[in-house]
Amino acid sequence: MLCALIMAGGKGTRFWPLSTEEKPKQFLNLIGEDTMIQMTVNRIKPIIPIERIFVCTGEMYVDLVKEQLPELPERNIIVEPEGRNTAPCIALSAFVIKRYYDNANMVVLPSDHLIKDEDEFRKVIESANEFIDSDNDSIITLGMEPSRPETGYGYIKYSNHEVKINNHKVIKVEAFVEKPNRVNAEKYLEEGNYLWNGGMFLWSVVNVLEQIKEHSIDTYKALEKIEVVPEIHMQDFINENYKNTEAISIDYAVLEKSKNIHVVPSSFGWDDVGSWEALDRYRDKDEAGNVLVGNAKAVNSESNLVISSNNNIVVEGLNDIYVIEHEGKILVGQKSNVANVKELKNII
Repeated sequence: MLCALIMAGGKGTRFWPLSTEEKPKQFLNLIGEDTMIQMTVNRIKPIIPIERIFVCTGEMYVDLVKEQLPELPERNIIVEPEGRNTAPCIALSAFVIKRYYDNANMVVLPSDHLIKDEDEFRKVIESANEFIDSDNDSIITLGMEPSRPETGYGYIKYSNHEVKINNHKVIKVEAFVEKPNRVNAEKYLEEGNYLWNGGMFLWSVVNVLEQIKEHSIDTYKALEKIEVVPEIHMQDFINENYKNTEAISIDYAVLEKSKNIHVVPSSFGWDDVGSWEALDRYRDKDEAGNVLVGNAKAVNSESNLVISSNNNIVVEGLNDIYVIEHEGKILVGQKSNVANVKELKNII
């Protein structure tokens, strides 16, 4: 039985001022009509019913989750009292899911990624799930086929030990690699046995909890009684004990220490939509290459990124600039510098 965990507690600071701590990017419709979290749920629902989809988020976002995902059972909203990185989030969620689905497998998905070929994405998940069913002690990560020497992603180095499940390769992982500089990113692309780390994992709930028990014992001990505490008191227990977990990523806590990790090389048009540049890549453009969102127009202008949430904006006779307006804040600059928008937060 396969369950999904969608991690939705991030604050999306790179998309400031559109994304704020009060309403971060996973709750915004950055790419299409649906918000990012709605897109994430909708793409997984054809293979995992809504009663087996769980969302882990912060207390301040519970109402947004309920508003945007009204069909999600309330018990499936797992509330972190505070953000303590991905290892405690996954441990907490695994314990909760195990309460309801004792022998489940669990796919972990970020709430704010773009996937173009959703049918292929689901096929990859199903193949990975088959592999976990045949090897309960293994961990699967999805690795994205790199299309450029990207320095903003971590990488997965894989070995030559592989099997095939359906039409997908499942390959033994050799190492997880930190975000590289440009020279190393080009080297990884040339060598051909590196994939982008998309932060998506699949494992049995029992196995991931055993891994956390072995490699992050404080987190395990802080949360293990979730399995037996009466449901009416479960959130109180979490609120009281979550602070005793180890604030660490799942990569450092488990993945870099575990011996039985495999990767499925995946080509389904993935992007983590982690920057304004990504928005410029994927939003529809007009004939002159302008991205125009909201009440925005461009006249005799090319290759601009213009985002308006409230006011009318008209760009005339300008090329390669960004204009971002949100709640009275207006930022204008060279599009090549749009990654620096968040640095302006303290001076506007």
